[in-house]
Amino acid sequence: MKKVVFFFPAFASTEATAPLGILAVATPLIRAGYQVKLIDSTITPNFRARVLAELADALCLAVSLVTGPMIRETVEIAREAKRLYPDKPVVLGGWHPSLLPDQTLASEFVDIVVIGQGEDAMLEVVRHIEAGELPKGVPGVGYKDGGRITFNPRRELRPIRELPPKAYHLADFDAYERVCGRRWAMYTSSLACPYNCGYCTNNAVYGRQWNALDPEQASEEMCDLAQRYGLQLIWVVDDNFLVDRNRALAIAEGICERGVEFEWSIQASTNLVTRLSVDEWKLMRRAGLTQVAQGADTGSAKVMRLMNKTFQKLEMIHEAADVLTRAGVRPSFNMIFAYPGEGRADQRESLKLVMDICRNYPGAEFWTNIFTPYPGAPVMEHAFELGIDVPKKLEEWADFFPRYTVLPWLKGREHQRLQTMREYLRLAFNRIPIGRQPKRAFARRLHDWISAPARWRLDHDFFAFPVELWLKDNVNRWFPPPKPKVDAKQLSAEVVSC
Repeated sequence: MKKVVFFFPAFASTEATAPLGILAVATPLIRAGYQVKLIDSTITPNFRARVLAELADALCLAVSLVTGPMIRETVEIAREAKRLYPDKPVVLGGWHPSLLPDQTLASEFVDIVVIGQGEDAMLEVVRHIEAGELPKGVPGVGYKDGGRITFNPRRELRPIRELPPKAYHLADFDAYERVCGRRWAMYTSSLACPYNCGYCTNNAVYGRQWNALDPEQASEEMCDLAQRYGLQLIWVVDDNFLVDRNRALAIAEGICERGVEFEWSIQASTNLVTRLSVDEWKLMRRAGLTQVAQGADTGSAKVMRLMNKTFQKLEMIHEAADVLTRAGVRPSFNMIFAYPGEGRADQRESLKLVMDICRNYPGAEFWTNIFTPYPGAPVMEHAFELGIDVPKKLEEWADFFPRYTVLPWLKGREHQRLQTMREYLRLAFNRIPIGRQPKRAFARRLHDWISAPARWRLDHDFFAFPVELWLKDNVNRWFPPPKPKVDAKQLSAEVVSC
């Protein structure tokens, strides 16, 4: 047996593409002569039966996941796999097992966890499994030895330039395009972020050790990806793409020199966005950059300090929207409501910021979230005193999401009011999602009709008798949009755009 079965549970199927973490750990396995089977439940009919059938002649089942609804399918598949094949190890890796390895490994259906970077660790684990041995001594790995949980020493992080290329050839981009309506992929050119925002889990995994590919390699790989797989969009999922300003501009220049046309998007902190001039952003736009996602997070200076965002000022959000709009690049901002310490006045300041940006800079967009205290974030050090009831088992994290989590300081009418406000934000402005699935014509017209009263409500902080939401819900019931595989209510953030 030289086969490893990877399962990727569904997360947001309307914007689906190949799972980057699995493509990363697959390359060393393939180079070592192992056969890799990737089964993504988003694009695989009868995925449960397929996983269990493939597992019959495989060494193990491996799952990559993050905190949230992905855990639900993970638990279902892992339990059934252990029932049918009790001697085949179940290996979990990815963001959630890296942040909570002890709790994850304590589950009766989990045999091994891989913590942090998995490219080297997974290959060593599979070799031990093939030899019929426990992964004793493999850095960055936890395992069960006769029921006893054991953790090996942590594995040192390798710079991204030393890591092997991703196995993109395993991805069925045709199937993803049928689900999403657009052909796109994720790409990583750097790791980590030098900042330590209170809600962010990045420091717990990467320790703020920012490192990056050389611009020549990044631009060459992005162009090759777009050409090889006919991609319309590459989402560069670096935690903070603009840490090295000269590198970012050199990547854009490299893409322009190669003459390959495709759209790409980046993520960066707002303070770094404002360091580039309009002309420099125009260079990025000529290279195909269409969107910059940033964490505005709040319109309150007080809450920004609570988030430990001392590097960012409120005026920078307006400056970023201005410079990007003038260059023809879409500014995209994340907004977090109900962060610990936020009051009603702070919330109104955030809402005013959203409305001002959207009206002054058509094309800008905001993602709105209700604060979720994820494991590994600095704020979780105060979970007990904040009254946060942290899940005790892996399965319970499946519902630990903004839609389902009622915070100790956000209950009852206040919780409902905030959810209603977010619904009106989604109605007030047009969306520009990655997925390009068509909407029903009548639904589009209704959205246009009710966007003006939605904006009036937001301006006047009046959310009683939400007839517009009733209309929207009934139209969606009478003229249902293309149905996603995963309930959109489980998604952690939903985009609103102007």
